[in-house]
Amino acid sequence: MLGPDLQLAGLSRQINDIAKKAGEFIRQESRLFSREKIEYKDFNNLVSYVDKEAEKMIVEALQKLLPEAGFITEEGTTGQNADRTGLTWIIDPLDGTANFIHGLPVFSVSIGLADGKNPLAGTVYDINRDECYHARLGGGAWCSRNGGVDERIRVSPATRLHESMVATGFPYASMDRIERYLAILASLMLRTHGLRRMGSAAIDLAYVACGRFEAFYEFNLNSWDMAAGVLLVREAGGIVTDFRGGDEFLFRGDVLAGCAMQPELLAVIEEYWNNEGTLPIPPPVK
Repeated sequence: MLGPDLQLAGLSRQINDIAKKAGEFIRQESRLFSREKIEYKDFNNLVSYVDKEAEKMIVEALQKLLPEAGFITEEGTTGQNADRTGLTWIIDPLDGTANFIHGLPVFSVSIGLADGKNPLAGTVYDINRDECYHARLGGGAWCSRNGGVDERIRVSPATRLHESMVATGFPYASMDRIERYLAILASLMLRTHGLRRMGSAAIDLAYVACGRFEAFYEFNLNSWDMAAGVLLVREAGGIVTDFRGGDEFLFRGDVLAGCAMQPELLAVIEEYWNNEGTLPIPPPVK
């Protein structure tokens, strides 16, 4: 197990270096990438050799840092995933693969370290903006831009939903709940400054942590999509829950992260997500 906070602080710096090295590899490959190299996990779930090679680089480096930790990785570099207890690295080597393949410059590296379901350290490297977001438990949330010094980041000061810009993602599966998801979208279109879909949950969460978005919500995510980002939001002063207001988001897949307005957004999501009857859309908030 990890010792003093100083040890965790040092580990966090090393995670940042590993994420940046993987990000540089991805950035170089993006200049040469051909769509002929796409592989399909499912109809709309894409992968490439870039994801796989970046993950191998990250895993090899992290194994040296903390040999006793297990791994949960998107591309299965380590074979069987860890059993979700004890110390576990949770890795998405290229979050936003579809964006990468289509040349949309919104993709990231996400590396999280958790003890069971509790995140301890996390780094999200926004590759194209050269922004490295990182946090450790109890140590605040930080960002270095263009290789500069770390600056403390905090969530937006907004307190009401109608003051907010909200990020979300579109599901790849569990389409039996799509009607309820669309009802939430329709409701929020009337209640917020706007909705955005970036295509990288890790970046969405990092942008909540630094105040660019007031909140982010999505269902049917994997742990590697959010393990680093949820710690960023919490350490930046935000609130993170599942769609029922609990703390089972990391391995259940539905997550809602935001600033002080998060409970108001949670109430909207609960109304539609858990409502088994009709789905009326309320009028906009004045």
